[in-house]
Amino acid sequence: MTDKSKKIWGWMMYDWAAQPYNTLLITFIFAPYFTGAVVGDPVQGQALWGLMMGIVGVCLALGAPILGAISDHIGPRRPWLLFFSLLYVVGSFGLWWAVPNMDSVTMILILFGIGVLGMEWSQVFANSMLPEMGDAEELGRISGNGWAWGYAGGIISLVIMLLLLAENEEGKTLLGRAPLFGLDTETRQGTRMVGPLTAIWYAVFMIPFFMWVPDRVRRQNVTGGIAAGLSSLWETIKTLPNNISLSAYLASSMFYRDALVGVFAFGGIYAEGVLGWSIIQIGIFGIVAAFGAMVFTYLGGFIDKRIGPKRTIALSIVVLITVCTVIIGIGRDSFFGVPLAEGSTLPDKVFMFCGAILGGFGGVIQASSRHMMVHQASPERMTEAFGLYGLAGKATSFIAPSSIGLVTHITQNQRLGMVPVVILFLIGLCLLFWVETREE
Repeated sequence: MTDKSKKIWGWMMYDWAAQPYNTLLITFIFAPYFTGAVVGDPVQGQALWGLMMGIVGVCLALGAPILGAISDHIGPRRPWLLFFSLLYVVGSFGLWWAVPNMDSVTMILILFGIGVLGMEWSQVFANSMLPEMGDAEELGRISGNGWAWGYAGGIISLVIMLLLLAENEEGKTLLGRAPLFGLDTETRQGTRMVGPLTAIWYAVFMIPFFMWVPDRVRRQNVTGGIAAGLSSLWETIKTLPNNISLSAYLASSMFYRDALVGVFAFGGIYAEGVLGWSIIQIGIFGIVAAFGAMVFTYLGGFIDKRIGPKRTIALSIVVLITVCTVIIGIGRDSFFGVPLAEGSTLPDKVFMFCGAILGGFGGVIQASSRHMMVHQASPERMTEAFGLYGLAGKATSFIAPSSIGLVTHITQNQRLGMVPVVILFLIGLCLLFWVETREE
């Protein structure tokens, strides 16, 4: 490979390495296992999960722009990535100790939150390297390919879990065999291996990133960099009211990405609680959704190049609103209030189809959002800009999970608990009206 190809592939390996935290832990394996087995009550589990994700969101919002601004002035980004990678690995590996019917789940929630912080904060620094991967006209395709490559990693890691480790109620994997290594099915050790697998996957596949992606030279010492970074960040924040396009985009992405957090964080929990799916069924659903995401995101890179990131984002939001509305209408025995025959598989088929579309356009919108931020940012302050982008994604990231948890608790209805997601998508779509690309 040429040096440029190695650099691009190394950068895309971050998406491949990090994606299992989203696929295996947040959405399809650990989250439904936590609510259904560790807590033992899907409604109470969903409420606790929402509270935890909300608290983590506040921490992410406060930290991302500060870290990005400091990094821009100090220079090198790999040391930051290495530190947050350590949080990712420690937090995910610790989930091995999430045994069924725990008396207290506080430590498990803390470990999970540490891993999320590591993943999200490392993403700030990885995303800020995108402009260095190629020419401006190539960035949409490169970003899309990175997301698609990440989803491919998510699919493969999920297949490994389902075929070899995660057990159903009978103690068998999808292959109909006991989990590998003689893992104890009574204490769900096969399913609990999702934490160590995620940690090991990340540690191994981040090696090409650290080997092939060049870093910036040191610009100033740490003390001076912190002071300059905080000063620069404050100046940028003060000028936001004068930059209508950037302000509108940050606000728009704040709401629609928060809605995505709700969709991805509660998809598996929703399937377990509303449709009564097992971990194996949810895992198959995850494969379908991740495969759809991989294909759509790869194609989305070409769509982005043709119609631009703004139109691609708007199209994705419209599709996501439609699909979320359909999901809210799905019940075990009814569809939008219309009773179904006993044993009908229509809800399962519709939910599976919706999962593929959600995964697909969820991937497209995230790849185009990353590209859109490049249009809004100053090249010399790219990490700071992606720190603000991280702030925008996390400043209200507690709203979706917290409101889902609150509405679920008040109504005691998991379907109604998903209504806030649609509202957040609608707000994000409206705010796009004031956003301009460089061409505009």
